[in-house]
Amino acid sequence: MTVRMPSQFIEKRELILVNGKLEEIDRPCGLNNIAMVAWIMKLYTPEAPQGREVILIANDISVQAGSFGPKEDELFMKASQLAREKGVPRIYIACNSGARIGLASEIKAQFQVKWRDENDPTKGFDYLYVPESEFDSLKPYVNATGDDHRITDIIGKQDGLGVENLRGSGMIAGETSRAYEDIFTITQVTGRTVGIGAYLVRLGQRTIQTEAPIILTGAGAINKLLGKQVYTSNAQLGGLQVMFRNGVSHIDVQDDFRGTCAIVRWLSYVPLSRGLVGPRLDVGDPVDRPIDFMPSKVPYNPVDMLAGVTSPEGEWISGFFDKDSFTETLAGWAKTVVCGRARLGGIPVGVIAVETRTVENVIPADPANTESQEQVQMQAGQVWFPDSAYKTSQAINDFNYGEGLPLIIFANWRGFSGGMRDMYNEILKYGSYIVDNLRKYKHPVLIYIPPMGELRGGAWVVLDPTINPDKMEMYCDPQGRGGVLEPSGTVEIKFRKERELHAAMNRLDSRLIELRKRYEAEPDDHKRETIKVEIENRQEELFPVYQQIALHFADLHDTPGRMKAKEVIRSVVEWKNARSYFYYRLRRLLAEEKLREKLAEYQPTYTHEQGTQSLKSMLPSDIWEDDKQFTEWAEREDVLDECVQSLREQFIRSKLLELYQLDSKTVEAALKDIRKK
Repeated sequence: MTVRMPSQFIEKRELILVNGKLEEIDRPCGLNNIAMVAWIMKLYTPEAPQGREVILIANDISVQAGSFGPKEDELFMKASQLAREKGVPRIYIACNSGARIGLASEIKAQFQVKWRDENDPTKGFDYLYVPESEFDSLKPYVNATGDDHRITDIIGKQDGLGVENLRGSGMIAGETSRAYEDIFTITQVTGRTVGIGAYLVRLGQRTIQTEAPIILTGAGAINKLLGKQVYTSNAQLGGLQVMFRNGVSHIDVQDDFRGTCAIVRWLSYVPLSRGLVGPRLDVGDPVDRPIDFMPSKVPYNPVDMLAGVTSPEGEWISGFFDKDSFTETLAGWAKTVVCGRARLGGIPVGVIAVETRTVENVIPADPANTESQEQVQMQAGQVWFPDSAYKTSQAINDFNYGEGLPLIIFANWRGFSGGMRDMYNEILKYGSYIVDNLRKYKHPVLIYIPPMGELRGGAWVVLDPTINPDKMEMYCDPQGRGGVLEPSGTVEIKFRKERELHAAMNRLDSRLIELRKRYEAEPDDHKRETIKVEIENRQEELFPVYQQIALHFADLHDTPGRMKAKEVIRSVVEWKNARSYFYYRLRRLLAEEKLREKLAEYQPTYTHEQGTQSLKSMLPSDIWEDDKQFTEWAEREDVLDECVQSLREQFIRSKLLELYQLDSKTVEAALKDIRKK
């Protein structure tokens, strides 16, 4: 890869609030007087040598412990809104102590106590009051009644003492939720983040975490609530051993530098701004090369299939994606599914694949419950469990919102785990989330059943392209399979030993045919009984091989050839050449998507099918059917101009006709006026 080294790597301007509006300034760090800082930055990176804008928001732990007050909330809100207005990524550096807690110091220094017994304070008090000498100066900051100015409410001179901070927290929580669906949001947790800080981490979804904990309440406060010393540190509540394993944190890092590098790498897959496609980056891995790694029936590491692997002899075995381009996320959670980002011929894509090996799901013991113990659950490969189904739906959401990535799913699921515990743990709910999120997906989705892979029952249902036919396509390797049940299950129901298997034996085996003829022709009952025993012995002898025949017969109903004949897949694609096939298919779909956006500008009422017919009319049928030729045509600079001119004429004519049919006289009069001008 050849990349010109930029003369500078970053440009930055600090964002501050002036009369409720953001202003850009240049000033040294550390001059802020609130516990929140923000910058607008331009980063120069290999995939964006011209620079990409980002908005960076960070807590300042050195000011009031990084707590959230009204001014901090306002700056956060305005900076996030600016990121959404520009359509650029929003980065949040989290290190805080949650919503600010305060007391009115001016009242605290002056209040008096109405004791029940002035001579014996241990008998308690009735109320607090403001002394007469201070009442005039403190009156704006308290509500007081009676001649002795009994305090009923403390308002306080300073803003940001209590519930107003919570209101601000709710405001920025809502803003972060909107930002996640609108632009790319990512958070790096560099220090303890508490309460609203923890919610901002989760609402922004994509999280990079060091050992710094993400907590709702500190260990000390919980110990006090429990009345005993249970937790020794905040890390027990929200450290990596909790948040990385439960899917709140996407990537774990050792220090802040590695966290920053992870953000920059993640950004490399993300469009420069909303509405654009992800930046292509040539990494020098030929797109037309064959794939060396071959999936097998023996369980294997799916990352090797995606990214390639070095053999014990030191030989590189290439995978599906560009070398060194795959970045796994959510690796600590729900390990029966693998997800991340990668490049195919330089094009950034979202990736979901299946773990074929059995993995451990470790549920830690809770120190607050003396009877709890660490639980280790074994989870089989090729099966969706509640956690991995949720992980799949979460990954789909992340790719769709903010990142705008096309998605490739390597489908190799035998189904959903439907045991009592998993049903109780809401496997149905999380499985349905997959359908919900695929239905709303706005970018191309390619589903591919790899060699020795299978897609069965409910697993097929939640991935079927009819969920979102305008965006989803399904493919299969010649050695892939798909069906309602596995062959063994189908045979158990539809090819039973007592009837169907025996019928097949009787029809195909020459010896059994002869024995049955003898049996039917034999008049002697004793001899007939002897022949019957011979028949049964022969059937038992043949049973193993006919069991295999039945399995093979059932398997022939699950082949890619039948899938194609039934039009449930688009094509059969051989694994070895799948890399180049899907590269050109993906380029074509992205180019077609761009053309359709132009169509929508001039024909907003067009359905997807009408758009297809309109595009087909613009070029020869042989080019339409060939992904490579179509892409070369669609990516020409003059194509959009030709399309736009043609569509503009069609749109204007259709509108004029519509108006003419509505009121011909007014239209004719208006046209005459236009000609005069």
